[in-house]
Amino acid sequence: MNSVLRSITPMIPTGGSISDALKFFTEQMGFSISWQSGGGAGVHRGDVGFTLVENSNREWADNTSFSIGVSDLDSLYAEYKDIPAKVGRLEMKFWGRREFHMILPSGVCLQFFQQDK
Repeated sequence: MNSVLRSITPMIPTGGSISDALKFFTEQMGFSISWQSGGGAGVHRGDVGFTLVENSNREWADNTSFSIGVSDLDSLYAEYKDIPAKVGRLEMKFWGRREFHMILPSGVCLQFFQQDK
């Protein structure tokens, strides 16, 4: 019998201290802390989770990007558009997907798009 893959939890660099990253993810982005130990922590919001790794390697961060499907893109954009990150415009891309991106303080890029079930 083949095993079914059920989820993925990417490891992303914090760009600084784990405490600063946790503060950003919880206070600015609405994530909750799943666990924390030393220089790492797990955060989640809905069905999306990340493992934050205390690491300031800018090359790693600047080359890390994730697309995240959401149930209400307009609402999430309204929530995130003024947080202390580089938040792009909500727009239709030439590849046919309506989305916006956000560059976190660490340099990691998150792209959010409407995903209907």
